[in-house]
Amino acid sequence: MVVFNGLLKIKITEAVDLKPTPWSLRHAVGSRPQSFLLDPYIALNVDDSRIGQTSTKQKTNSPAWNDEFVTDVCNGRKIELAVFHDAPIGYDDFVANCTIQFEDLLQNGSRHFEDWIDLEPEGRVYVVIDLSGSSSEAVEENNF
Repeated sequence: MVVFNGLLKIKITEAVDLKPTPWSLRHAVGSRPQSFLLDPYIALNVDDSRIGQTSTKQKTNSPAWNDEFVTDVCNGRKIELAVFHDAPIGYDDFVANCTIQFEDLLQNGSRHFEDWIDLEPEGRVYVVIDLSGSSSEAVEENNF
């Protein structure tokens, strides 16, 4: 597996087709849950470390952000984008997520990626990623 060492710049520009999960609708009033609008934000992790989150956009299932994050990465394997609904009561509700492997970003030799990425279970997010640094094969530890 390839790991990345260096500077990661990621810009989250927008998301489309976000849908509330059944759990998100538990406090919804009325008989039209399909018209439920989210208050979404995206949490950004590299491996298991939080590096930031976008601002919350009010009452939309197609938010636009243009939020940019810059961080140093040491032996990075993956980037995770997780969309949450900023719930008024209790914990924020999970909406969707995706994982981007550094290996996939680096395989074509380019250090720039700009495209729509599908979210699971629904939706898409547009990201711009720039990498400056080096990649190498991960060293597997053998514990005998």
